[in-house]
Amino acid sequence: MITPASPPSPRRAPGPITLSPSVPDWRRRWLPALVSAAFAAAPVWAADGVFELGTVVVTGSPVPPSASGEAVVSAAQMASGNRDTVADAVAMLPGVSLSKNSRNEDMVYVRGFDARQVPVFVDGIPLYVPYDGYVDFGRFTTFDLAEIRVARSDASLLYGPNTLGGAINLVTRKPVKPLEGDIRIGIGSGDLSKVAVNLGSNQESWYLQLGASYLDANSFPLPHGFKDRKAVPTDTGDKRENAYRTDTRASFKLGFTPNATDEYAIGYVTQDGEKGNPVYTGDSNSGIRYWRWPYWDKDSLYFISNTRLGDNILKTRLYEDRYKNGLYAYSDSTYSTELENKNFPSYYDDRVRGASVELTSYLLRDHELRVAAHYKEDKHQDSNPLSPTKNYRDVTTSLAIEDTVTLAPAWRLRLGASHDRRDAKEVYQWPTGSTSATNGLIELSHILDDSGSELYALASHKTRFPTIKDRYSARMGAALPNPDLKPETANHGEIGVKGTPWDGGRGQLAVFYSHIQDLMQSVIVPAPTGTCGKNSKTCPQMQNVGRARTAGVELSIEQQLPANWSVSGAYTYLARRNLSDPATLPTDTPRHRLFAHVSWAPANEWVFNATAEAEQGRKVAYAGANGSTFRSLAGYATFGLNGEWTPRKDMSLQLGMNNIGDKWYELADGYPMPGRTWYANATYRF
Repeated sequence: MITPASPPSPRRAPGPITLSPSVPDWRRRWLPALVSAAFAAAPVWAADGVFELGTVVVTGSPVPPSASGEAVVSAAQMASGNRDTVADAVAMLPGVSLSKNSRNEDMVYVRGFDARQVPVFVDGIPLYVPYDGYVDFGRFTTFDLAEIRVARSDASLLYGPNTLGGAINLVTRKPVKPLEGDIRIGIGSGDLSKVAVNLGSNQESWYLQLGASYLDANSFPLPHGFKDRKAVPTDTGDKRENAYRTDTRASFKLGFTPNATDEYAIGYVTQDGEKGNPVYTGDSNSGIRYWRWPYWDKDSLYFISNTRLGDNILKTRLYEDRYKNGLYAYSDSTYSTELENKNFPSYYDDRVRGASVELTSYLLRDHELRVAAHYKEDKHQDSNPLSPTKNYRDVTTSLAIEDTVTLAPAWRLRLGASHDRRDAKEVYQWPTGSTSATNGLIELSHILDDSGSELYALASHKTRFPTIKDRYSARMGAALPNPDLKPETANHGEIGVKGTPWDGGRGQLAVFYSHIQDLMQSVIVPAPTGTCGKNSKTCPQMQNVGRARTAGVELSIEQQLPANWSVSGAYTYLARRNLSDPATLPTDTPRHRLFAHVSWAPANEWVFNATAEAEQGRKVAYAGANGSTFRSLAGYATFGLNGEWTPRKDMSLQLGMNNIGDKWYELADGYPMPGRTWYANATYRF
């Protein structure tokens, strides 16, 4: 219980706990002590280097936390597994799978929902590209992150609009010592080299966090048995051509903490990238692209604050994000003759400005009531030397409310609702307009035993607004725009159990179902003269005609074993179906996916890690000579192994190998994944 004489803090102990006489004796004896001890032991601010201002879901409150919250990948897990990009890091989680597309972008799917439906945030601030809503997860490195949090159908409505399938939040570091940091260097296959430096200082009333990283590679090795099936092959050696990448990143954060509850931080992140676009190597009838991206740059400036106001906490976010990229096309694999037409070269110049205000109130006993308002302005500029500059501007607003209620010491209820609106303020040669959507969420959880195991059930209704590209792109003259697209909607249901069912073990089982309506699909419509080719009378257009179903099971287990052994695994079964057109198959996600990890520490100085990744049942788009439009990829299993030697507590050396069997596998037709690769890293901590 919170009273005016005892103002709230980010972590508060609940009032005296009493259980009904109907509750078994062992639970009446142990549950009150366990819950009270957990909150009494929790610090006001985290001491693990996580920037709590950057999280959206509450990590401590008067209400006992639910076990069915966001999945987390820690900085230690990323470093141990050599997971240098966000794509590689989240692939360790249940329900998450990766894909590659023809633009050499790493795509992440969460229970079958792509990045447009599962937006990405950095410290709770939207990161996705305004034009198409996508994010290349391979462009974002993990060297300055404290953790990655992945929410699914239970994603808090306080994130803001477009969380139809969940949300991914990249949480940066926060120093906890007067001086701390690390330096990491590494080399690997494909002339890979990396350098990362993090430096932080916490002086009680203020803190400073700095980070810089450089990741560069010329190529990657092709797997055993690989063959370029094109009529005129471009990849005939032992390495992938035009697969280079360079990504540099620098981050700065200055925070002020005048007391135990208030915090103010300003941050800036800049990253510059360039990459090649490997050429398709399959036998499809689709076109061959000789593309390069000379720059892929992003700059973000933000301010986040947390202020106590009596019995309430006010949290604000202000941000501006700029994104620029250039795409050049060439006539052949020599990359000597650049194409110049109405589509190439292509330059994007996007800008995002936004703000959010969130108020958390503890005035009501056993309630944590949170209200949030969001404002976001997206600007996109598409320019080409041979065509007019196209300008677009969207304004998105949202009002959300969530209340977390302790119904009884072992019961917890979360209720949420939000209303979102998007207004097209400026559109190149098309009419402006607006659309709106309403979202809702209900979650009930029950503590099962004194170990903290928990049973939960939830239902939610989520939406996703169409992007600028969805509404206005003519697909290089091959499609008809549709300014009147409506939001996609999804109704989710999930039940699960999570906790510690036995000594040294921890696990989670979730069964989920989603019904999606108003999916945006391409439909053939009559074409106005000259819109889709000189003599074409019809044209594809995006319309809200799709209905789909997604169902599945997630299982994750962690187990500590004797003699310093540990094992963990994450398995996902995912069944997707296009209800409106069963012949059009959902693509780019496997039906079965497994990630397993084994660790052994024979001595304090040594740790050995082995991993296995396997999947089956992935279908991808394919334009075959026989008119086929889909192809089933072969299942695969790959294995990795690394060892880490720590001769001193401040120094470690790591040597490892991925895809030890040199397996030839693909995540998209005609785009092989790396064969056997090795890496070596050295880290110094202070």
